Amino acid sequence: MAEEELHYASIVFKNKNSSRSEVKKEEETVYDQVKVRNDGQTAELVPDKKADGRSFQYQHLACLGTFCVILLLGIIAFVIYSNKVTNLTAGNQNLQLKNQQLEALNDNLTDINTNLTTENENLKRDNRNLTQAYIVLDNKVTNLTAGNQNLQIQNQQLETDKKNLTAQLQNMEKAEMALNISRAQWTYDQYCRINTGGMCQGCQNGWLPSGSNCYAVNNPPPVNQTSWEAAREDCRGKISDLVVVVNGNEKDYVREKSWHIDGVNPGYWLGLRVKDGKWKWVDGSNLTDLSWIQQLPATEGQCAISVPSNGWKSVSCNEKKGWMCKKKGLTL
Repeated sequence: MAEEELHYASIVFKNKNSSRSEVKKEEETVYDQVKVRNDGQTAELVPDKKADGRSFQYQHLACLGTFCVILLLGIIAFVIYSNKVTNLTAGNQNLQLKNQQLEALNDNLTDINTNLTTENENLKRDNRNLTQAYIVLDNKVTNLTAGNQNLQIQNQQLETDKKNLTAQLQNMEKAEMALNISRAQWTYDQYCRINTGGMCQGCQNGWLPSGSNCYAVNNPPPVNQTSWEAAREDCRGKISDLVVVVNGNEKDYVREKSWHIDGVNPGYWLGLRVKDGKWKWVDGSNLTDLSWIQQLPATEGQCAISVPSNGWKSVSCNEKKGWMCKKKGLTL
């Protein structure tokens, strides 16, 4: 092989964005030794020492710039991250506060819901009670309506009865007027016309006057005598009643008029009998002087008779006796 040959050339690398003067001053790299091998390998460029120093500085500057850019980006990212964390922390606190407020609101709403549920149950119960009360009242109204209709019917019937009673009353007043006229005529006939000379007297013909009273002594034969009840009915038919003795003078008068009948002294019924264990007159008063009656104590079913020789006597009300009636005389 022949000895290797060395060829030297100057190679300059230029930046497209730089001016020619700047390329010459700063970015010019000169390779002084270029050795070409004949063995077919690629040619190797060997820089000189001055070019190597500049390249190293450029690399450091590039690395420093890159680091600065990265650092700046990191700072920016950190600031952004810090702001986001701060915002998220504040937002989280706000959310926690809102969550607490929502929980308190939820508790209040729960209480309100519980109260509303209770009120709803109470309202339902009240509604059921009111419904039942309404049904009861409706039934009462129905019954009252029916009762009112019945009362209206009864009122109409009463109005009809009132008219009938009014007509009957008018007829009775007319009849009473006619009866009074008839009584007045009867009184005149009995107390005046029948008597001798047309003079009016206080007692009817056949009645015995004594004071302001008139007495009728009924002394039929024994076969026509009657019980105490029948005797009283006879007196009532004569607008009078059995004798009620009010004092001793009247007692003596009644005893004097207790005549014998067919030679015997059977006695005459008085208006005195035992009622409710007491001696009572037919006018409802009690016998005040018990010494007037011989038999004591009072026994139910006993009535009093007047006997001339023995005063008053208690006998069975069913015995047959005469009787004595009494009524007020006519006031002239």
